[in-house]
Amino acid sequence: MIAILRGVLQTKKIGHTGTLDPDAEGVLPVCLGRATKAAEDIAGLSKRYIAELKFGFETDTQDASGQMTRSYEYRYDAEEVARVVASFVGTYDQIPPMYSAIKKNGIKLYDLARQGIEVERKPRPVTIHEISLLEQSPEGARIEVHCSKGAYIRTLCEDIGRRLGYGAHMTSLVRTASGPYTIEQARTIDELRTLMQGGRQEEFLLSLLQIYAQYPIKQVPAEDDLYLYNGNYLTYPPEGLVVQAGDLVRMLDSKGQFVGLYKVKYVQEDAVRLIPEKMFVSQ
Repeated sequence: MIAILRGVLQTKKIGHTGTLDPDAEGVLPVCLGRATKAAEDIAGLSKRYIAELKFGFETDTQDASGQMTRSYEYRYDAEEVARVVASFVGTYDQIPPMYSAIKKNGIKLYDLARQGIEVERKPRPVTIHEISLLEQSPEGARIEVHCSKGAYIRTLCEDIGRRLGYGAHMTSLVRTASGPYTIEQARTIDELRTLMQGGRQEEFLLSLLQIYAQYPIKQVPAEDDLYLYNGNYLTYPPEGLVVQAGDLVRMLDSKGQFVGLYKVKYVQEDAVRLIPEKMFVSQ
């Protein structure tokens, strides 16, 4: 996707904020230019998905693209399915799949898996904030999931099947949101290509100021511009800055340009001390 977008958007500096399975679709925030520094912050946001799973057998990839590894005979019980799905709300230890981009000794697990090599993976805590059972039948179910970064929905589907006692694998996955970025805002490659050809970049690009919209703003006077560009510590009266130690603040130069994020070191009656956290521009 990044290789394609590099050409469509005519830029070299570009990065994504979290991989999607080859068979999945949906929201993938992409950062351009100096905004690539924000990629790790966006990647850490929670995600929302709609997934479909099929009961009765597991596959080596945990989805429909893989080979069946185990099949089960089972008796369908709608109430039991609803209870088991709901039981996954909260934090649990999830074993990452072999077909994943996680690295082991510098090698991606899916490269090892394609060679027929399986290695031990340590369970990792993931949080399922919400899970809703949208549909179910004797063949499978459709679920909506709000989860933490790092949660594998393929694995969740298999874990649901194992907790039921008769296996499951994922057959469809759509990421509907990544943090505040929703599928309604998303653009297809063809749409981006059309907008670029028409010079209408403003219709799909978000500013860095928007990305960090949850943080308060401090605009510095002209005499402090150079200190801000150099990432120096800054101290101001507390008027207009409702913050406490540890908070982040969007720092603007005297012309209103977003320069970076500063962290509040301390707050006193007559002073708020700010230190650089992440810089995006310098002069």
